[in-house]
Amino acid sequence: MKARSSLDLVIELTGAQREQAMARLQQAHQADAFARSQMQQLADYLRETEQRWMSGARASVSPELLHHHYQFVARLTQAIQMQDGVLKGMQQRVEAAQQDLLAVELRLASYKQLLSTRQTAQTRAAQRREQKQMDEFANLQVQRLRTQQLENNP
Repeated sequence: MKARSSLDLVIELTGAQREQAMARLQQAHQADAFARSQMQQLADYLRETEQRWMSGARASVSPELLHHHYQFVARLTQAIQMQDGVLKGMQQRVEAAQQDLLAVELRLASYKQLLSTRQTAQTRAAQRREQKQMDEFANLQVQRLRTQQLENNP
């Protein structure tokens, strides 16, 4: 019985670990969604900036203004590249969290299977003990009847 209660405790602790792994996965998904949103904002801003520049650049533009525009676009492009790195890191974080959750769920399933196997074995053992007791009781009854019959029929 002690082994079963220990196994119940392990299952309970592993269940708590699964909940924590699920929370980490959810947090990773949220961080990934936020990073994707930021990437989209940067890309939209770059596109809008280019559109404004093209519509405003129809008139003559000074070389200095053109230089500043190219510097700004270069910085914006650099920010997008950095955000792309952040996105890759977030994706790795999500994948790691998914792997952690899967590992915990597999452990939990194996512990539950072990518990089920042990319970089945205990049930079978109890049934065998009960059957043995019933067989012994029946055997004793038969012996008593025979003894009584021999005593009554000398």
